[in-house]
Amino acid sequence: MIYDDLQGKVVLVTGGSSGIGLAVAKAFDGQHSRVVVVGRNTAKLDLARKELGTHAQFVVFDLNEIDRLSELVRLAVDATGPIDVLVNCAGINMKKPAVDVSNREYGDVVLTNQTAVFALTREVGKSMVMRGAGSIIMISSMASHYGIPEVVAYTASKSAVEGMTRALAVEWSPSGVRVNCIAPGFIATAMSSKALDNDPKRKQKVIARTPLGKLGEPADIAHAALFLASSQARYITGVILPVDGGNSIGF
Repeated sequence: MIYDDLQGKVVLVTGGSSGIGLAVAKAFDGQHSRVVVVGRNTAKLDLARKELGTHAQFVVFDLNEIDRLSELVRLAVDATGPIDVLVNCAGINMKKPAVDVSNREYGDVVLTNQTAVFALTREVGKSMVMRGAGSIIMISSMASHYGIPEVVAYTASKSAVEGMTRALAVEWSPSGVRVNCIAPGFIATAMSSKALDNDPKRKQKVIARTPLGKLGEPADIAHAALFLASSQARYITGVILPVDGGNSIGF
């Protein structure tokens, strides 16, 4: 589908060098948006550059340096102009029994998945609120909707992202800034493959309770992001959209 209103829009995608983030960046690039891809791994960004070509901008930046995020926003704005769409795809996971998770490990996951997401969203949101327009898309997880063992830090951080979505939507939507969230189910990425391929029993359980009978593709999340960012979703804000093949309602 072509979203004419996304042409020329400046779209900042974090975690855009691989997996869901790369799929999102490619989708907006396909709509002729002006995409800025942020990642902290230079090698991965170089690979993404080969897939996206010369139209996109690429910025090496560690989002965990939260006190420097205003610099990142300035870099993006200087390169492309004011940010119209922010898609927060960057995130990490950790599979470990809860009793073995240290305070440091828990804090590291929360820093990347929650605190950095808020800090960047705040910096981008300042300009959006001032201009009276913008779309922010969070990426949470269906782990926030039901219990999954051995991912307590990830689950907690993504649950916070969903709460953040609702709070910001209520606060900023009157200023013309919509804030929504996509909750992916089990998507075939390098991260999920590492977790599921090493645990065949768990993978079978995932497939068995997913009514569509398969893992999703990163492009499925990207298509949802395009819709939420477009004017087709102009009356949608504060929504948590499951993209999970029905996994959350499966038996």
